[in-house]
Amino acid sequence: MSAPTTQRIDSLASADVWQTVCEHQDLVSNSGIVVWLDGAQVALFYLPTAHGKTLYAIDNHDPQSGANVIGRGLIGSIKGDLVVASPIYKQHFRLEDGSCLEYPQQRLRVWPVRLNGDVVEVGVA
Repeated sequence: MSAPTTQRIDSLASADVWQTVCEHQDLVSNSGIVVWLDGAQVALFYLPTAHGKTLYAIDNHDPQSGANVIGRGLIGSIKGDLVVASPIYKQHFRLEDGSCLEYPQQRLRVWPVRLNGDVVEVGVA
């Protein structure tokens, strides 16, 4: 029996500590799911057909509405940036760095994330 191969897809800088948050089979292509990480809700977006990075981890909390809904937002592209539109007020957040296109003072936290074999890991330190 041969050893399983490990596929890694990294987002952002490497982390010192990685925490498993779900399995690859839990991800929904071109959509978001929400996981719990150290007291925070994190929206994971899996974009397998995207060029470059295919996995993003961003805060699920919408600062404008105060609701935890970002993981239910629609994914799109504005001026070459991958974004998620908040389902309530429709403001757009860049998946890469969490910045809001309409309100520059708003920013969502982002985490390093990777697919490591069959598990999804988020960097916590």
